[in-house]
Amino acid sequence: MKTKLISKNVTIHGRRTSLRLEQASWEAILDICECEGLTVHELCSMIENRCEGASRTSAVRAFIVTYFRSVVAEYGALQRGFASVILPELAARNSKARRG
Repeated sequence: MKTKLISKNVTIHGRRTSLRLEQASWEAILDICECEGLTVHELCSMIENRCEGASRTSAVRAFIVTYFRSVVAEYGALQRGFASVILPELAARNSKARRG
């Protein structure tokens, strides 16, 4: 998982601005846009409408988490042990605990 912040320009409500997000967050935003038939600019404008005092970047991150949690809840993919796919050291720790 890369954590380096990457700045990209987006146009929100006709105004050009930039967002600094992790590579994984940019990939998630692009996946969401593809699924929803939106551009990054359209999606960020919609998120901006509901940001309620949060910073723009924080609102985008919160939206990504909320979106994927909603998908998981809808399709029932939430299951124990899935984090080890993303964090291999967790799988090793769980394996060690089972043996110990």
